[in-house]
Amino acid sequence: MLSFRSGWPARAAACALLLALGARAAEAQTPVRLTMDWAFQGPQAPFLVALEKGYYADEGLEVTIDRGYGSGDVPVKLASGTYDVGFADINPMIKMKAEAPSTDLVAVALLYDSSPLAAMTIKATGIAGPGDLEGKTIAAPEFDAGRQLFPAFVQATGIDASGIEWLTVTPQLRETMMARQETDAITGFDYSGIFSLMEAGVPREDIVVMRYSDHGVDLYSGALITTKTFAEANPAALKGLINATVKGYRDTIADPAAAIETLVARDPLLDPEIEQERLQLAIDALILSDHVRSEGVSAVDPDRMQKAIDQVRMAYGIEAALAVEDVYTDAYLPPFDQLKLVE
Repeated sequence: MLSFRSGWPARAAACALLLALGARAAEAQTPVRLTMDWAFQGPQAPFLVALEKGYYADEGLEVTIDRGYGSGDVPVKLASGTYDVGFADINPMIKMKAEAPSTDLVAVALLYDSSPLAAMTIKATGIAGPGDLEGKTIAAPEFDAGRQLFPAFVQATGIDASGIEWLTVTPQLRETMMARQETDAITGFDYSGIFSLMEAGVPREDIVVMRYSDHGVDLYSGALITTKTFAEANPAALKGLINATVKGYRDTIADPAAAIETLVARDPLLDPEIEQERLQLAIDALILSDHVRSEGVSAVDPDRMQKAIDQVRMAYGIEAALAVEDVYTDAYLPPFDQLKLVE
């Protein structure tokens, strides 16, 4: 035990030791700039749970998390170096890689085993199915993943998209315009569109949802995406980030209400009831598939992934081949027992 009675030399040595330890601890914290796919809502809560519970810090990471502006925007931000890692629908990244194979992007964990991409409308428009979208107007932000992947939906359903007109709108106006019938339909994630329409005054029973996955577009979705440059330079940090994030998902699934409390602490203007419903939809429809329950998160089926890649590529008329290893790697995943979301 150090004693101040030992005089100035001992005190100086003790201070030097404390400073050295502090500097070493600071060096151990690797900064990671993480962007979400969208605003902080129920489905983004697991990341805030991991942050608030110190799971990232436990892995030696100093993580900052920012809201996003669409899954199509995330690969652009990563490629430009604005962020180190992003959570987003993987399919706009696949499109980018197919168009520009040299793009230095790769998915390192698949967190959504199914896709929430959907075209949505309300009963008053008379649109009941994909064929009714022909000749109609659809509103969405330019970077919206549902808009970017709409050609895959067109190809799978066989509808004639030549007469469809797109309205480029801000994310804040999309559901409002739909509620006012200033557009015939919108695209986006179902868990975002459904509850945003409800917040705009549309009864749940009046909302028509055409999920791409229900119409032959079998895609993976939410993924942690980074650049190969960052991954190769920070392998331990990336493994730690994935491990901490999975812990956040596990805690969120076990206690969604507590996760929503963490979310609302970040943004007190959110409606806790709506956000918990939004979160539960994501858990039930996207995250906890039978496959994930048994095999754990990010247990990617290579054949399914390759079919999804080809579906995206063919929808955009991109002839260049693209393999699974070009867009996804499991090299940074923690051991299997750490990837289980439920017992």
